[in-house]
Amino acid sequence: MSSPPMRMLAATLIMAVTGASLLACSDDASKSDSSEITVWSLEDVADRVAATKAIVADYTAKTGVKVNLVTVNEDQFPSLIASSAAAGELPDVVGSVSLAGIRTLAGNELLHPDANKEIVDKLGRDTFSPRALELTSDDGKQLSVPSDGWGQLLVYRKDLFDAAGLPVPDTYEKITNAARTLNRNGVAGITAATAPGDVFTQQTFEHLALANNCQLTDDSGAVKLDSPECVEAFRFYGDLMRNYSVKGAQDVDTTRATYFAGKAAMLIWSPFILDELAGLRNDAKPTCPQCQRDPSFLEEHSGFVTAIKGPNGAEPAQYGEISSWAVLDGAATDPARSFVEFMLSDGYPRWFGMSPEGRFPVRKGTAEEKEKFLTAWNTSQAGVDAKKPLSEVYGDEVLANLRKSPDTFQRWGLTQGQGKLVGAILGELPVPKALADVVGGKTDAGAAAARAKKDVEAIKAGVN
Repeated sequence: MSSPPMRMLAATLIMAVTGASLLACSDDASKSDSSEITVWSLEDVADRVAATKAIVADYTAKTGVKVNLVTVNEDQFPSLIASSAAAGELPDVVGSVSLAGIRTLAGNELLHPDANKEIVDKLGRDTFSPRALELTSDDGKQLSVPSDGWGQLLVYRKDLFDAAGLPVPDTYEKITNAARTLNRNGVAGITAATAPGDVFTQQTFEHLALANNCQLTDDSGAVKLDSPECVEAFRFYGDLMRNYSVKGAQDVDTTRATYFAGKAAMLIWSPFILDELAGLRNDAKPTCPQCQRDPSFLEEHSGFVTAIKGPNGAEPAQYGEISSWAVLDGAATDPARSFVEFMLSDGYPRWFGMSPEGRFPVRKGTAEEKEKFLTAWNTSQAGVDAKKPLSEVYGDEVLANLRKSPDTFQRWGLTQGQGKLVGAILGELPVPKALADVVGGKTDAGAAAARAKKDVEAIKAGVN
C-alpha cells in the first residue's frame, strides 16, 4: 500500500487534457432514468477493492441500480480520464480524488457542480467540516462532495521531551529548540523529507510554510513565494535539516525508518504512520532497541502535533488532503447522486473504515446524530496484517485531536482559484528543488525563495 504522501493525483492531467476536446457530451435528459452507472475509484489496493465491491453490492440491492465499478491506478487516472473525456465517455462518478485533481477536473469543465451541491444540501451542509466544504468549492460552486481526509503530523518522542523538560513542539521556536537540544548521542533532532524530486517533500514543506502564513499566491494569482513569510519558512526548514537532521536526501521511507529505529526525536509524516507505529503492518514495524523488548514502546512514547504556528502565522495551520466523490458532467444524474449519497451515509463507515488511520471522516454525522461518523471512526479497525481499533491504541485525547484536524486544514493556491497551478507544480516540483539548495548549503533562503517564485511563475504562464 502506498502512503498518502505518495498518493497525489498526477499533475500530468493538465497536459493530457489540454489540447483535447474536453467538453463531455451533456445528455442528462437521456441518462437521468438510467438504472446503470459507471463509477471509477482510485482505490485499487486489493483489500480495498474487495471492501468497495461489498459496499457497492449493498447499494445495488437497496436501489436496483447496477454499478460498473472500475478501479483505476492513480498514476494512470490522468491519461484515462483525458481519453474518456475526448471520446465523450466519462464515468458517471469518480471517487477518492485529491483536491488538486478535483480542481484540475473543474478547470477543464468535467464536473457537475449542481449535482454535487444537491448531494451536499440533501445530506446537510452543517454535517460536514466547514473547511472541507471550503476546499472543495470555488466561486460559490460545490465542485465535489468531500468524503475523508488526512493531515500532516509532527510525531515526537514524549519520553525524550519530558526528560529534557521540553514543551510540545507546536511552534517554529519550540521545534527548533527541541531539535537543537535533542540532536545528540546518535539521535537526530528531527527527520523530514528533503529529496528534491518527491511530492512528499513538497507536502512536508508546505505544512511548515502554511504555519508561517507563507502562501503560493495572493488572491489575484500573483506568486508570493518570495514574501518575508516564505523566506522565513525556507530558512527555518533549511536550518533544521542542515543542522539537526540526517544527512543525505530523505524520503517517505527513510524518514519513517529513522524514527522507527529510535534515531530521531521528531518526524513529519502522514497519519498513515499510526497503524505502522502500533505494529499492525509486518513490512513497517518499529525497530528501536526498546522495541525489541516491548513492541509497543514507540507507540506509547510518541506524541502527535497537528497544526503548527510560525512567527508570522495568524493561527496554527496544517497541510491537509481531502478525498472526494464527484458526479461528472453528462452523468446519469439521478442514480449518480443517490450513489454518492449512499457512500456518505449507509456505506460511509465501511468506506473510511478501510484505512481509518488515514481517512478522517469530514462528514461528522447526520442531522439526528451529530457525531455518528466520528464515533464510528473511533472504533474502526486499523492495520493491515493485524487489526485493532485506533481507540485501543492511542486513547481519547489523541483521537480527539486527529478527528478535529480537518477543520484546520489549509492548502496552497486552492482557495485563491489556482487549482491548475497547484496541479502543475506537483508535476515539476520547483519548491522542493529550491529547498534542496538551502538544505545542502548551496544558497540562502532568500535566493531559494526567489528561484522558487521565478520557476512557479514560468509554470503558471504555461497553464493559463
